[in-house]
Amino acid sequence: MAEAAAELLERAARRDAALEELRALRVAVQAVPPAALRARLGEHHLVALFGLLGVNDREQVSACVSILERLLQALDPLYVIQNLREELQKGLFHPDDSVKILTMSQVGRIVEDSAAVTEILRSPELLRQIINCIGGDKIAVAKEAIKSLSRIAQSQEGLEALFGSSLLSDLRNVMATSDVVRYRVYELIVEISSVSAESLNYCADSGLIPELIGELTGEDVLVRATCIEMVTSLAHTPHGRQYLAQHGVIDKISNIILGAESDPFSSFYLPGFVKFFGNLAVVDSPQQICERYPVFMEKVFEMAESQDPTMIGVAVDTLGILGSNVEGKQVLQKTRSRFQNLLSKIGHQAKNAPTELRLRCLDAISSLLYLPPEQQTEDLLRMTESWFTSLSSQPLGLFRSISTQPFPDLHCGALRVFTAIANQPWAQKLMLDSPGFVEYVVDRSVEPDKASKDAKYELVKALVNSKTIAEIFGNQYYLRLRAYLQEGPYYVKAVSTTAVEGAE
Repeated sequence: MAEAAAELLERAARRDAALEELRALRVAVQAVPPAALRARLGEHHLVALFGLLGVNDREQVSACVSILERLLQALDPLYVIQNLREELQKGLFHPDDSVKILTMSQVGRIVEDSAAVTEILRSPELLRQIINCIGGDKIAVAKEAIKSLSRIAQSQEGLEALFGSSLLSDLRNVMATSDVVRYRVYELIVEISSVSAESLNYCADSGLIPELIGELTGEDVLVRATCIEMVTSLAHTPHGRQYLAQHGVIDKISNIILGAESDPFSSFYLPGFVKFFGNLAVVDSPQQICERYPVFMEKVFEMAESQDPTMIGVAVDTLGILGSNVEGKQVLQKTRSRFQNLLSKIGHQAKNAPTELRLRCLDAISSLLYLPPEQQTEDLLRMTESWFTSLSSQPLGLFRSISTQPFPDLHCGALRVFTAIANQPWAQKLMLDSPGFVEYVVDRSVEPDKASKDAKYELVKALVNSKTIAEIFGNQYYLRLRAYLQEGPYYVKAVSTTAVEGAE
């Protein structure tokens, strides 16, 4: 097969390969191992195949793309950039998206290679064309371009190349293509900024970060909604948060939430702004953020207490994020009866809302109720128990009923709630006192699919690994749970059959 591939490659190199032979070459190169291909492959073969892309024949282009995909994978990225620079450049100009995707995937390989990436920095024309690809119609090409440029900018030389030369003008020219493309460039800028404080300085000095923030705090409500997601990504890094705080951006976002009362279009951007503070509270300090920006907590409660399912969903997600650590739980506890009343509403939604909101409520409840073993002080255990009892008049029964419904997502969501409280002594006593609950936990027949079996196994594991389980459940139940854990999530009991004489 290697001989046949070599012969067909030679024909292609002479540019006289018919379409039939290109089809045969496509089959042949798939059958030959990469090492064997590498041994028989010359630069002239590749140049010729790239040349055959320059025709207005979709089938020929498709065959050449498949062949080149296979051949280029067999080559070292450094070899590709050193010997096929011009071909890559032309590939990014090609009108056919499959050729652009092929070329961009090679650029992706080159930028991941420490020796090859420096070669790209010596090719301003190639860099310019990668930037232009951000403005392409095909989202797959644009995404690959963003990824490659982000990788290039991880070095000092890359930052200099992108922001200290005429390439910055190219970036700005591409931004002018459309709103969608402008946001793609912002996405790239935020990705680069997230790498280090130095990267952020380059992006800020270029004027692009201030422009993004200008759009975020501007009058266009739809633009705000898009920009807040990117600014939230920026806030995930300490240097990003520091920049936003120093430039008054967090205060501005807080003020916009404050003014949302009188804005009839606030529903467009409010969810994103509230999520921004929720994320900020988790990566920073929930107490400090909630004390410094009281409007955030007030707005979350307002949204949770409203009748709008969209707003309730965002508020529930945010409460789940906020209450995912102990400091956040304590912040919520300080609001006393207001939060207890809210829990009752969340419990009601978990039972009666449309499926998507029910799932979000179950995930938030799991997050709010979970306490790591090392943080289980008497006060915190009392708190989670009181939260659990606030969810419903019969909370354990509520989640039992959800877990027996024939919807895998809801079933697993309810199991995750049980898993969240499984290591807390008050919950173990409640489970033991609930008729049939332990039997339900060790009954494998109620789990119809893999996700449910996995979720049940996590519950069993959480119970068995608890220090108080043997004492509270007693030996008999404890040993059954341990046996379940040892047998694994997918264990099936063997059923023996006895042949009866005369049976059909």
